Amino acid sequence: MKDMLNIRRLFLAARYSLAGLWAATRLQTAFRQELVAGAVLVPVAVWLGDSGVERALMIGSLGLVLIMELVNSAIESVVDRIGEEHNELSGRAKDLGSAAVLMSLVTGAAVWGLVLLG
Repeated sequence: MKDMLNIRRLFLAARYSLAGLWAATRLQTAFRQELVAGAVLVPVAVWLGDSGVERALMIGSLGLVLIMELVNSAIESVVDRIGEEHNELSGRAKDLGSAAVLMSLVTGAAVWGLVLLG
């Protein structure tokens, strides 16, 4: 129970998370582009969504893209840390991370399309 209420641990975890967001914003062009697109599209979703559920789906799909970009960037960082030489498994890991981002973009487009054409 004591560990669950450890405020210092929660503070450090939040600090590490913010450091990750800051690093992604500074170092990852794709994340910055998606962040800007999200900043533009969130107000559009609020305006075009007819209900809270529609707005949540549209905004949530934007969040999914950002989350997958963070995961992809983490995978790429780990693979690059291991070595720059070509390795089939390293390439596959990067490709899979990129595919996850692509799938989140396709999912987001489908959600927006279904909501707007609804």
